[in-house]
Amino acid sequence: MPAADLASLKIHDAARSRGGSGKFWGFFAAGLGVLLLVAGVVFGLKNRAPVVETATARPAGEPGQQVALNASGYVTPRRRATVAAKITGRVTGVFFDEGNHATEGQLLATLDDSDAKRALETAIADRDSAKAAIQDYEVQLRYAEIQLHRSEQLQAASVQSQDQLDSARTNADSLRAKISLAKQQVAAAEARIREAQQAVDNCVIRAPFSGIIVSKDAQVGEMVSPISAGGGFTRTGIATIVDMNSNEVEVDVNEAYIARVQPQQKVTSTLDAYPDWQIPSHVRTVIPTADRQKATVKVRISFDKLDPRILPDMGVKVAFISEEEKPKKDATKDSGPKPVAIIPKSAVRGEGSNTYVYLLRDSKLERRSVRLGNDRGSDVEVLAGVNSGDTLVTRGPANLQDGQTVRTGEKE
Repeated sequence: MPAADLASLKIHDAARSRGGSGKFWGFFAAGLGVLLLVAGVVFGLKNRAPVVETATARPAGEPGQQVALNASGYVTPRRRATVAAKITGRVTGVFFDEGNHATEGQLLATLDDSDAKRALETAIADRDSAKAAIQDYEVQLRYAEIQLHRSEQLQAASVQSQDQLDSARTNADSLRAKISLAKQQVAAAEARIREAQQAVDNCVIRAPFSGIIVSKDAQVGEMVSPISAGGGFTRTGIATIVDMNSNEVEVDVNEAYIARVQPQQKVTSTLDAYPDWQIPSHVRTVIPTADRQKATVKVRISFDKLDPRILPDMGVKVAFISEEEKPKKDATKDSGPKPVAIIPKSAVRGEGSNTYVYLLRDSKLERRSVRLGNDRGSDVEVLAGVNSGDTLVTRGPANLQDGQTVRTGEKE
C-alpha cells in the first residue's frame, strides 16, 4: 500500500513545460523593463537643454571716435566712511536706516553715557568746592590784612613786639598762597570738566559729511568699540555713509597698454545694469604705481555728469577714446563701414569670412553670420549682423545648433 502511494507521486511532462515557460517570460519582461528605463534616461539626457552663458552687444559709439582700449571695473566713491565710536560702549539708540540721506553733523546713534556723566558731575563738584574755598580764603585774607596793618602801627609806636608783627605778616602771606593754590585747583577742575564733557560727547555719534547711508552695522544693546575687541560680540562700526557726488570708476589697465591712457582723456562708460546707456566720462588720474602680481595699473575715471542711477560697486565697462586724426572733408575715399556694435570675442565662432554668432531669443538659438571689424582688447567690432542690445552666447557646448533650446547661466 505505501509503495503504491509513492509511485503515484510524479510530475507530468505538461507541468514541466509550463513551469519553464513561465520563468522564461519573467526574465524577458524584467530585461525589457531595464532596457526601457535605460533608453528613457538616455533620451532625457540627450534632449535636456544645455546651459550657456550670455552677454549683451554694446553700442559702438560715435562714428568719429576711435577706441584705444577697453577695460572693466567698478563704480567706487571717493568719499566712503564707516562711522565708528571713539570709545567702547553699549548702543542705546539708533536713529537711521539703510537708504536714508544724512546731512553733516546729523545724529546717528547714542551710547550709554551714565559713567561719563557721573565723572562730569564729580569734576563740576570739585570746581565748585575750589571756588568756595577761594571765597573763604579771601574773607580770611581781608581780616589778616587788617591785623597786619594794626600790628605795623603798634610796632611803630613801640607798643607791640616784632614777633607779633612777623606773625601777622606770615598769616596774610599764607592766605594769599592758599588763594593762589585754590585758583590752580579751579583751573585743574575746569580741565577735568572739559575732559568729562568730551567723554559725554563721545557717546553721541554724528555723520561726518552729507551722503547716503548704505549700511547699518549696529543695533540697540550691542557693544561697539573703535578697535576689534571681545571677539565677534563687539562691533567696530555704526554705519557706512557714501557721498554719491564722489562716485567714479576704478579700473585696472594692463601695464602693456597703459601708454594709451592719458589724464583728461575722453572715456565712454557703460554700466552692466544699463548696457544701452553710454555715459560720457574722462580720466581723472592714473595712479603712479603698478601691481606686480596682476601686472596692472589702477586708473580712476570721473563721470562728466552724475546720475542717481549710478550706484557704488556697480560693474562698468569703459572705452578709452583716442585722439586720432579725423579724415579731411574733401577726401575722395570713404572711410569705410562703421561698427554697429561691440561684442566679446568669446561670442564669435568660425574663422575667416565664415564667422557667426548665436543670438538668444526666447530661450532658442538663432545663428547669425557677422562681419567683424577691429579688435578692442577682449572685444571686437561688428560691422554687420548684430545690433546693440542683442543677447549673444559667449560660452556653451561646441555642438550648438540653430533653433536649439538652451538654458542661460551667469552673464559675463
